Amino acid sequence: MLVPLFRFLSIFPLSVLHAAGAALGWLVYAASPSYRRRMRDNLRQAGYGDYLNAAIGEAGKSMFELPFIWCADPARVSRHATLENWALVQTELDAGRGIVFMTPHLGCFEIVAQEIALRNALMVMYRPPKKAALKPLIEGARARHNLLLAPANMSGVRMLAKFLKKGQPVGVLPDQVPQEGEGVWATFFGRDAYTMTLPAKLALLGDATVIITYAERLPGGKGYVVRFVPFDGSLDGDSAAQAQAINHAMERLIARNPSQYYWSYNRYKVPNGIDAPSATKAGENA
Repeated sequence: MLVPLFRFLSIFPLSVLHAAGAALGWLVYAASPSYRRRMRDNLRQAGYGDYLNAAIGEAGKSMFELPFIWCADPARVSRHATLENWALVQTELDAGRGIVFMTPHLGCFEIVAQEIALRNALMVMYRPPKKAALKPLIEGARARHNLLLAPANMSGVRMLAKFLKKGQPVGVLPDQVPQEGEGVWATFFGRDAYTMTLPAKLALLGDATVIITYAERLPGGKGYVVRFVPFDGSLDGDSAAQAQAINHAMERLIARNPSQYYWSYNRYKVPNGIDAPSATKAGENA
């Protein structure tokens, strides 16, 4: 049912989808107290409370643009994207060196992988949907020519590592809350957040270059600017230090366009089986 619906919606111009999405964003914000509270709290925590109204509309756009990104003809989608600093990527590809693309929940992160895959094979990690009805849409729409999917489990990690060692690029969402045992506590906008250790491990394992990327959503449905930014942090030290360096890099990236970050995401949740950060610190000091 969802696949035909998404294909139908993909027919409409991006400007129409973004306008409808902005309205949907306000509807969801008004209808869901938990959604409303989390978005407000996360914006305030980060010091971006003044961006609330803009963030509400952008969150809605991020939902309504998915039919276009996933189901429209790739050539049509690509006409709406402009790449900035692709030379940074091409230099590494020409050298045969692996790349770890770190793409946070900022702007239209779904189009980033597609634009890279139009130019070079790319393997990205994804979390399989819990509902079977969503699987054909999530997996079928995302997996396109040159865009390979690796599940968010140990099998997927091995796939990414093997691909990276061949000098090919991989993509991960560094601000996604990992599952039990796959992260460490590191501050994110001044509050402890359970943070992935995988991006740093992959980069070190494959002696790869880390590039941060995101797609800024332009106003009026005019498209996107896909930006490629050098990672200016250090991956020296232990897993905690590496995760902290990545979180700081994400904070600097989000500061470029705070209204387009996914503030409703439960970034500070405590995964099952993991001690809360206060409990962890208390144990270390005992």
